[in-house]
Amino acid sequence: MKIACVNCGRPYPDLGAPYECPNCGGLYDYVEPLTFNAVDSIRPGIWRYASSFGLSADSVSLGEGNTPLISAKVFGREVFFKCEYANPSGSFKDRGMATLVSFLVSRGVTEAIEDSSGNAGASFAAYAARAGIKARVYVPESASGPKRQQIEMYGAELVTVRGPRVNAAQAVRKAAQAGMVYASHAYLPFCLPGYATCAYEIVEQLGGAPGAVVVPAGQGGLLLALGRGFQAMLNAGMVEKMPMIVGAQASACQPLVALWKNGTMDGAGDEQTLAEGVRGRSLRAEAVVKITRESGGRFTSVDEAFILSGRDALANRGFYVEPTSALIWHALEETLPELPDPVVAILTGSGYKVRI
Repeated sequence: MKIACVNCGRPYPDLGAPYECPNCGGLYDYVEPLTFNAVDSIRPGIWRYASSFGLSADSVSLGEGNTPLISAKVFGREVFFKCEYANPSGSFKDRGMATLVSFLVSRGVTEAIEDSSGNAGASFAAYAARAGIKARVYVPESASGPKRQQIEMYGAELVTVRGPRVNAAQAVRKAAQAGMVYASHAYLPFCLPGYATCAYEIVEQLGGAPGAVVVPAGQGGLLLALGRGFQAMLNAGMVEKMPMIVGAQASACQPLVALWKNGTMDGAGDEQTLAEGVRGRSLRAEAVVKITRESGGRFTSVDEAFILSGRDALANRGFYVEPTSALIWHALEETLPELPDPVVAILTGSGYKVRI
């Protein structure tokens, strides 16, 4: 699968692991559709789909993937909840970090840095530890205590950056400019094939394509990869339709909602929110909104007052998730009447990661 700069078209280099195009500073992405190839039933978890990843390295794995899909009656409808918090470090990020860190190993990387509001940092620290890569993770001071502790327990160096989330991103880029390998889950595209396995599993577990998928969206990498994953299966003749995709953001920080509605992210806000995992602006916002439109889907925002009540409603049904995942509850309440069956809601992160 060809990767190139979306700005100047220069292919990703055969050596090194740059996070942005050295020619123009542009963002790298797959410039050809993801492909869905033969499934290896012998391999576990996401690695059943390894032939679709385009990786040459041995896999770095902690047993990610093959998460439960559990049905429950909500708002008078049956909804299937994809329990991504059952991944090894407690979030969907493990799918992408397994493929990203496997790529780093293929390039001989022995030390790398990352920035995160929590889940990506914890996942990176876990997979770096598994691969023997020395890790440093920059987090905003608002990152939850359990996530910070998790990062340190994996042996990564934790750097707390004062101020808003963007300050941590600026600090890590400064370190990258000084020569460190920046293993960014946002800039680098290598997480996307791993995330796409969530779509493949949903189709296998349902016995066909869902009618709609509801998913929290910050950077929007999971949403984008789900869309591309379903498209890959459609192109391979494995499904007959593309499901509607609904992205949920917090009202306090809703740049994707703004771009979808108004064609611009200006004035979208970047306030503190309990849903810390969706804070910040998406680097791939145009692609995320485009694939949502192509699916016939939409974006919705959730006020702060509804986030914890959504978390509690999910817990009362046996799903213990963090506030970011809880965005899907109010999103379901708002959009379910217009969604075709079967409906799948993605529970992205564990409630054990946040103390509220």
